[in-house]
Amino acid sequence: MRQRAARDQQRLDTGVGMSAKDLENLQREIVSLAKRQGDLEDVVLEVMERRESAQERVTELTGRVESVQAKVADAGARRDAAFAEIDTEAASVTKQREIVAGSVPADLLKLYDKLRVKEGGVGAARLYQRRCEGCRVELDITAFNEVRAAAADAVVRCENCTRILVRTSESGL
Repeated sequence: MRQRAARDQQRLDTGVGMSAKDLENLQREIVSLAKRQGDLEDVVLEVMERRESAQERVTELTGRVESVQAKVADAGARRDAAFAEIDTEAASVTKQREIVAGSVPADLLKLYDKLRVKEGGVGAARLYQRRCEGCRVELDITAFNEVRAAAADAVVRCENCTRILVRTSESGL
């Protein structure tokens, strides 16, 4: 547009071989081109402003994404550390269990494993003040007296959940 306006202005300035009407039309065209150029420049400025605003938003959102990614990486590292700690503890407990299981009679260990599977991972529960800590039910007086009368090495079980009851000094016997 600028080139065309400059060319038309040059033709107008020289005016060679043109009628007055042609010169008048040429002047109107130059004015029209200048108005059109102004309108287009306004559009370009508006687009540039919107682009700048969008770029600021992109920068802000990029910062947010980086912050969230850092938090995710931190949480992942903490999770991995916790898993490693759990794995270490599980290996230690498994080793301890194997040592203890070696000293337990095979038939008792078989019963315990069967109950553990049936009861969701807990095959034995502590008897604490006449209450089975597996099912949290207090033994009635008859069942409690049977447990009290049983030999120290006898295997006693809860009537309610059938877990093996582990008797301690806190059992209330």
